[in-house]
Amino acid sequence: MALREDAWYLARAFELADQPVARVSPNPRVGAVLVRDGAIVGEGAHLGPGTAHAEAAAIAAAKDLAEGATLYVTLEPCCHYGHTPPCTKAIIAAGIRRVVAPIEDPNPEVSGKGFAELRAAGITVDVGSGAAQAIAQNASYLHWRRTGRPYVTAKWALSLGGQSAARTGKSLYMTGPAAREEAHRLRATSDAVLVGTGTVLADDPQLTVRDVPGPSPLRVVLDSFGRLPLSSRLLHAERRTIVYVSGDIAEERLQALSDLAEVVRLGRGPRLPLPAVLEDLGRRDVTSLLVEGGATLHGEFFDQGLVDRVAVFVAPLVLGGREAPPGVAGLGAESPAKGLRLTGGTWRVLGEDAYFTARVEKEAK
Repeated sequence: MALREDAWYLARAFELADQPVARVSPNPRVGAVLVRDGAIVGEGAHLGPGTAHAEAAAIAAAKDLAEGATLYVTLEPCCHYGHTPPCTKAIIAAGIRRVVAPIEDPNPEVSGKGFAELRAAGITVDVGSGAAQAIAQNASYLHWRRTGRPYVTAKWALSLGGQSAARTGKSLYMTGPAAREEAHRLRATSDAVLVGTGTVLADDPQLTVRDVPGPSPLRVVLDSFGRLPLSSRLLHAERRTIVYVSGDIAEERLQALSDLAEVVRLGRGPRLPLPAVLEDLGRRDVTSLLVEGGATLHGEFFDQGLVDRVAVFVAPLVLGGREAPPGVAGLGAESPAKGLRLTGGTWRVLGEDAYFTARVEKEAK
């Protein structure tokens, strides 16, 4: 019965962690539930940097009823001073007798130390229940903590013939309103969105969130030779865009671009080093990155093993065209047997379109 009760209360904590509309990064999503004598006496969720952590919010809601209670929390409680005091000290001071959590926090300032501090204070700590859900819920945070790079989602739309754009390169608007709404939701839940110069030249996108509530992500353009038109809409928004360059660019052109965007030079060759781009974004606290293409850029990310998740929209549309771009170009696999395997795939119907998401299956290293 205890295991069943633990699962039920942890499920509620996961629901709370998913509540915030705004991104909480670079912090993780965390929910907490306090239970005493079989009843919930306090709940909390972390709403973003600088706000109370989920554990502290639940304790504040429970007040004196926290004493002797069990705390269900979706990630190891922190034990260091940051924007807020350590949650471990609040848990100990509240007289909580038991803590149930799915996984450790890989943050080196925590990473098992929070659990150890609670156990040293005589609190029972049970770890492991709900681990798979905790890992999925905070995939971007956990990946960023472990690698220093953002969790990369490659997103594209396809016609029934497999083209991602018409033979002219135009791709607006292949899908219907429901699919476009989901695409904007992907942006709203990503720290940054990245495209190549070709996409900007073809579609002049804004890369903002418009069809759903939520903040617009940081815009990132890979523009090796500084070809980005200065009139591009993404250069004239409230939040500045980061433009990565690597090739030889005239000083006057570089200055003109720098007046409208943050220009970052990485390397000196004709191709930008994608791992270095991801590492630079990681240092900027970008934990999740949405790569919106085009096909050449997607191919480079896949060829270099840098994609962690895919989000693909399929429209009931026939484009045809020998020269029309596919969803993913690049070198590609030698055979289906050597293709990139996906796992945990799901299909959804959005209006007249289909939507597929899955994780990239990577070998353990």
